[in-house]
Amino acid sequence: MPSSEQLRELLDPATTVLMTVECQQGVVGTESALPELAKEARASGALANVARLVSAAHHSGVQVLHAVAERRPDGRGANHNARLFRAAERLPVQQLSGTTAVRIAPPVEVADEDLVVRRLHGLSPIAGTDVDPLLRNLGCRSLLVTGVSANVAIPNAVFDAVNLGYTAVVPTDAIAGVPADYTPVVVRNTLALVATITTTNDVLGAWKRPGRAG
Repeated sequence: MPSSEQLRELLDPATTVLMTVECQQGVVGTESALPELAKEARASGALANVARLVSAAHHSGVQVLHAVAERRPDGRGANHNARLFRAAERLPVQQLSGTTAVRIAPPVEVADEDLVVRRLHGLSPIAGTDVDPLLRNLGCRSLLVTGVSANVAIPNAVFDAVNLGYTAVVPTDAIAGVPADYTPVVVRNTLALVATITTTNDVLGAWKRPGRAG
């Protein structure tokens, strides 16, 4: 892991964006389409840590971007070319545009200045969406990736960020996947090879203003 000084430089609020991935009610909320994942996101403290990071970003001047996965009621434009997509079509809770399922889940708060990017297709919160041009217009150099899942969307986001020239930063206690013991495996054997690995507390420390207590 980087030193506190290295992390402070890497996560300069002027050039850092915090992205939450699929932290929506239909995924990590109490009425999730994926109850096992929702339970793990909450029991592990990952969702609470995402909320802590979002709150700190709001207070530190770090741009927050929420990446949301959804689909039209008629399914138009959605993928059908993988088992995951076909299984999602049969779930009792659908991530339909305009419904409660695609709202950001508590305790994560959305501020007026946050960006919300919604996608109707694919696996990645970055590829094929407006995220990359928005990041470039914001002057982003480091992308802090949080949310779910460590199985699919988080690795996708990290790989896409690195391929596009951003430095990906992953606080390992602010992501979740299933089963619970899979997340540390994918962090150690995959994400650590391409991203800067850190923790929520270390990120909060990097954003703490000099001389500021608490």
